[in-house]
Amino acid sequence: MTSIEKLKFLKEDQVRSLAKEFGTPVFVYSEKEIEQKCDEALAFPNAFGLQVRYAMKANPNSNILQIMKKKGILIDASSEHEVVRALHFGFKPESIMLTSQEFPKAFAELIGKGVKFNACSLRQLEAFGKAFPGKSVSIRFNPGLGSGHTKKTDVGGVTSSFGIWHEKLPEVKAIVEKYKIVVEKVHTHIGSGSDPEVWKAVAQYTLEYAEAFPTVTVVSLGGGYKVGRMEDEKSTDLQKIGAPVKPQFEEFASKHGRKLILEIEPGTYLIALCGALLTTVDDLVDTGSKGFRFLKLDTGMDSNTRPSLYGARHPLVTVKKDGGSPKSSVEYVVVGHCCESGDVFTQKEGGEPITRLIGEAEIGDYVVMEAVGAYCASMSTKNYNSFPETSEVLLRKNGEGKLIRKKEPVLEIFRNEILVVE
Repeated sequence: MTSIEKLKFLKEDQVRSLAKEFGTPVFVYSEKEIEQKCDEALAFPNAFGLQVRYAMKANPNSNILQIMKKKGILIDASSEHEVVRALHFGFKPESIMLTSQEFPKAFAELIGKGVKFNACSLRQLEAFGKAFPGKSVSIRFNPGLGSGHTKKTDVGGVTSSFGIWHEKLPEVKAIVEKYKIVVEKVHTHIGSGSDPEVWKAVAQYTLEYAEAFPTVTVVSLGGGYKVGRMEDEKSTDLQKIGAPVKPQFEEFASKHGRKLILEIEPGTYLIALCGALLTTVDDLVDTGSKGFRFLKLDTGMDSNTRPSLYGARHPLVTVKKDGGSPKSSVEYVVVGHCCESGDVFTQKEGGEPITRLIGEAEIGDYVVMEAVGAYCASMSTKNYNSFPETSEVLLRKNGEGKLIRKKEPVLEIFRNEILVVE
């Protein structure tokens, strides 16, 4: 039986007032909490300097990007489209690093503007060399190790396509020499598990890649720091995970005479716990004495697909619409509004529904889904069942809510469709 979860940054009266003002479902992000997480990342242990990049795929809302920019945090873009978005909202080209699985179609244009490029395959490195011989580049390696809280969030090792396999270092060197490329940074990313011992080992391997290229000035150890969304989960302690890596950089400097800058690129850590999804209980049904009690919300996998993809758990907190406290606690299977068997918020990885103990709810009450700041709005299925995109609100430090993305009418969602009339 899971312990009852609590609200993280909202108060119950704020839930009621925001829901009445903006309707539900609605994402609410805390400006105060985001800034605090930025400060924690900027205090990451380092020997000779630190660069923090925001993995903007976690949540590319323009207001969140503005907070990052104000804090001096750089951008990690996973597609050329994210680069264009970051440029549009005021980030300088040189503050953006493009790390893309798909080779960007606007490659020459974007890199020509000054956007940093992180080559993730031999093909990408070769293409960079042909287009920009003698220019500076970053190279992503797959170090052969990974750490993810599920296999789907492990981005290192033989099961991962991310980065150039470490045994291909001689081929990398050959391409670098062929085009006289200046390797200014080496990069690894092991996943979202943040096992301190694995992270320490990968840091050592990455420093060895830096040793292979005398021009390297920056070593990027990726992001993926575990965030404890539930009461029984622990978040990564950045000071704890960073402490054993700092001496490795000092030892490298002593041995090779190079003081390397450390780079990290958190996404989840900076934003996950800073967002809540306000929903309304739409219905309550059951499947008899030997079945389950189901609590249906007015949102679903169109807003948060993480439970369906990963079996991810998010805190669920009942807030009574008219005040007061729930009379008791009930074991519910909490489901969404999509006409889809996988639209279940309380499930195991693989799809098996499970119950969650939460405050007893009635139709019309609110249920707050916590820790949805990262990879929820940005990963939403959007048009499934033709539900409109969920609105987003920024809770300012003075407690006022500001609408930062309005729910679009259904017809507007399809405005780019081409209708063929015979």
